[in-house]
Amino acid sequence: MILLPLLALCSLPLALAASADTHQKLVALAAAGGGVIKLDSDTFELLTTPNRDWSSSIHFTALDIRRRCSPCKEFNPSWIQVAKAWSKIRSAERDRHFFATLDFDEGQAVFQKLSLASAPAVYIYPATEGPRATNKAPLKYDFSQGFEPEPLAQQLSNHTPIPIPYTPPFDWARWITSVAGLLAFAVTIRFMSPILQSRWTWAIGTILTALVMNSGYMFTRIRNSPFVGGDGSWIAGGYQNQFGQEVQVISLVYGTLGFAFLMLIMIIPYQASGQRQRLQVYLWSSIIMIVYSILIVLFKVKNRGYPFKILL
Repeated sequence: MILLPLLALCSLPLALAASADTHQKLVALAAAGGGVIKLDSDTFELLTTPNRDWSSSIHFTALDIRRRCSPCKEFNPSWIQVAKAWSKIRSAERDRHFFATLDFDEGQAVFQKLSLASAPAVYIYPATEGPRATNKAPLKYDFSQGFEPEPLAQQLSNHTPIPIPYTPPFDWARWITSVAGLLAFAVTIRFMSPILQSRWTWAIGTILTALVMNSGYMFTRIRNSPFVGGDGSWIAGGYQNQFGQEVQVISLVYGTLGFAFLMLIMIIPYQASGQRQRLQVYLWSSIIMIVYSILIVLFKVKNRGYPFKILL
């Protein structure tokens, strides 16, 4: 009975030496991989040995083109960025947590052992010995926030000796796009300023907006009315109903009537030829009669029983 404790005490230095040797191998593998240990089945067992005073984050993936794993290819750059950010801190904290990647083709036995049927996946293995020891089982990273590196670094920082010093790279594409957009806008304003300064531009824009709004555009938007009816009709009966296409038709009718009246009032009186003036009076008067007749027909559909008409 006394021999067992003595044997345990004698074997303790050997266990500590083996653990230190394993740790040094992992440090060397991480340095060789640029901050990421490339695992196989054997090195996975080495990294996740039951007696460890270090923690690790392991990325399970399938990057071989034969596996056709698009999410794996999408997530891999984020994983490398976060691992590189961790590799830049001082060794006292860096060597207490390792980043590693295990590809399916390099460790199929491990995938089967963990019952991993999909990739990518990230498992966090906490330390089992030392001041950071915990009895928790491996934790699985939550991909609910996507594959971006920033949320990955934030979540993994909960399990590292110090927070991962990840900073997003400078977004050159965004700034170049913004500057190019501002230059294009400035050039557009430069060449379009005469048009924008014209009172006719603002007059036409105001009239078109008023026509669309008066025709019931906001009514259909607020009520989320369909564009046409279920039977293909574009006029809804009753004053409390209206389809989206009906707004376009009413706008066209109102616009045509308004334009015809403007021609009679502002253009025709200034015609130099009496014959041309007379012809345009007949033309625009006929258009007013026909379009007004169409408007009354639409009103009859809405009113359901209106007895009067002009032409139609």
